[in-house]
Amino acid sequence: QVQLVESGGGLVQPGGSLRLSCAASGFSLDDYVIGWFRQGPGKEREGVSCISGRNGGTSYAFSVRGRFTIDRDHAKNTVYLQMTSLKPEDTGIYYCATARVMWRTLALAEYNTWGQGTQVTVSS
Repeated sequence: QVQLVESGGGLVQPGGSLRLSCAASGFSLDDYVIGWFRQGPGKEREGVSCISGRNGGTSYAFSVRGRFTIDRDHAKNTVYLQMTSLKPEDTGIYYCATARVMWRTLALAEYNTWGQGTQVTVSS
């Protein structure tokens, strides 16, 4: 059974850091583009970052560039999102997903397998 499970969310103060994990089962992440998305309160879901399972190439939304880093662990079949210098506007539910296409994209419509999400709250 194909499954993605996110973890690592929590409450953090502005300027703090969190590391999210996306563990895959039932398939190899090496064969897919994996994306991280988030949905803030009252907002639409938006793309944050993605990584190619084949060559490790990465893409980032402008709002997180320089603060977030996506990477992967082949042995653990897991993709991570390291988040630093967090801001209140980073608050939301963070989801990982696999793309239906083989090129990097942050377009929501190109992703078809989703995890259940993990809550990130940035607040003092």
